[in-house]
Amino acid sequence: MPSLLEYKCPNCGGAIEFNTELQKMKCPYCDTEFDVAGMQEYDQELQQDEPDHIHWDVSAGANWTEDEASGMRLYVCESCGGEIVGDANTAATTCPYCDNPVVMMQQFTGVLKPDYVIPFKLDKEEAKQVLRDFYRGKKLLPKTFKDENHIDEIKGIYVPYWLFDADTEGKVRYKATRVTGHWSDSKYNYTQTSVFSIVREGKLQFANVPADGSSKMADDMMESLEPFYFSDAVDFQTAYLAGFFADKYDVSSEDSIERVNQRMKQSTEDTFKSTVTGYATVETEYSSIHVENGKAKYALYPVWMLNTKWKNERFTFAVNGQTGKIAGSLPVDWAAFWRWFAGITVGVAVLAYMVMYIFLR
Repeated sequence: MPSLLEYKCPNCGGAIEFNTELQKMKCPYCDTEFDVAGMQEYDQELQQDEPDHIHWDVSAGANWTEDEASGMRLYVCESCGGEIVGDANTAATTCPYCDNPVVMMQQFTGVLKPDYVIPFKLDKEEAKQVLRDFYRGKKLLPKTFKDENHIDEIKGIYVPYWLFDADTEGKVRYKATRVTGHWSDSKYNYTQTSVFSIVREGKLQFANVPADGSSKMADDMMESLEPFYFSDAVDFQTAYLAGFFADKYDVSSEDSIERVNQRMKQSTEDTFKSTVTGYATVETEYSSIHVENGKAKYALYPVWMLNTKWKNERFTFAVNGQTGKIAGSLPVDWAAFWRWFAGITVGVAVLAYMVMYIFLR
């Protein structure tokens, strides 16, 4: 059976976890604090431990299929003995019986061990406040949603990310236009537009371009939470996971390359385009980007996931656990929308009538 890691307080024996405010390990029972660096010996020792090899012969009930069994992991809580069921990617969670934080050590051995982790900066209450602030000023948000809404579930999750470094060399050709003259005759007004072909070439270096490595997380939502600031990243230690959930990647770095290539290509085109100034319009006609010296690192980034229900519909929000940036969709009060639309329409009609009255009187 896969092994679990729980950090025990030397003073009282309680399960300790990572405190986002102190950026240290802290026991919630006796308030003893520990430096994360002091837990490094734990990691080094436990990584050398071999998991138990236990075979169960159960004759009752139907057998799991090979696909079902390969996707499940069974763990035993070291504190209360309760069994914890996770999927193949669960790396950190809490015991459903005693609520102690646990880390699945087997998920962070060998090639699956992350290189870096950005620790959570926001705690659970701060994440909730970010959502409440998100509601403010939304005039088309149903009032009952704000009044009756409550958070059904909130989880701090370390999301697996691939971070790509690369050197790029690009050539981009733009079609640009500029109005160069106006004149009129007795019948027509004329505008002269000049068309230019502009070429930009250059080299760019990219560092830590992120791509989330979890198929459970929507790519557009995760990209909406950017930027994550790598300056806060530290060498990975399992101590940072205590008290949070964590997944290991199920989308490989190779499978993420195409998406990263598109991001680098778009960034290169946008950077070159920013140097093409003084024109009325600028359009990309052709671009060629060469990527070299590409390499990937594996990191865990902090994300708070908040789920809420309203009128039997589920709404999911994600909060960057480092910066507090939020992503998610809100319901619309369509009655309020049509009242607003009608007001705008009436206002435009009144304005048009006043203009006609002034010029026709």
